[in-house]
Amino acid sequence: MEKWDYKKTDKDLYLPKKTPAFLEVPEMTFIQAVGRGNPNVCQEYKDALEILYGLSYSIKMSKMDGSQPEGYYEYVVPPLEGLWWMREEDGVDFTRKDGFYWISMIRQPEFVTEAVFEEAKQKLLKKKPELNFDRTRLVRWTEGLCCQVMHTGPYDDEPATLSRLEQFIAENGCVPDYTESRKHHEIYLGDPRRTAPERLRTVLRLPVKKVCK
Repeated sequence: MEKWDYKKTDKDLYLPKKTPAFLEVPEMTFIQAVGRGNPNVCQEYKDALEILYGLSYSIKMSKMDGSQPEGYYEYVVPPLEGLWWMREEDGVDFTRKDGFYWISMIRQPEFVTEAVFEEAKQKLLKKKPELNFDRTRLVRWTEGLCCQVMHTGPYDDEPATLSRLEQFIAENGCVPDYTESRKHHEIYLGDPRRTAPERLRTVLRLPVKKVCK
């Protein structure tokens, strides 16, 4: 049986074109880890990714010991995603990466409940008791109206693509709509450890709202 792959079934969410487009993002389930700091050097960020992948693969591989949850099906673990922002009172300067606040997250199948999440944490703790889950949570989240585009190339080259995205948003009667739950959103389709920087693909997504005229 072919594994369920969200990148293929939900292409509008994961494989946008290089031309910006609007979309309505539905409710999905995520395991999230919250933190602050430069992702390139911050231990907190490295720990968050270890937890996210550890929990995600613990749930996926639960079939191996017969503990798979009700409704389980074969699937591909979705890509890493991230919400990013800076506090205005700290000064918004995206070149100063130590000022980043972030929520790293991985989408989960709909059968992942709080009980499944808690069981996965206990399994992972047995293997790695040093892990701290205080900033990790399971959420069901509806992102709503957004505009997105595919960025190809190094992460540090994103500003040019973002500028095109923001121009498209303004030209089509909308403005960015940042709230407590709606932030600058990135989806990482390439692994920087295995992919040349110029070939990396990243979905850049901004929350928007229409401007009343």
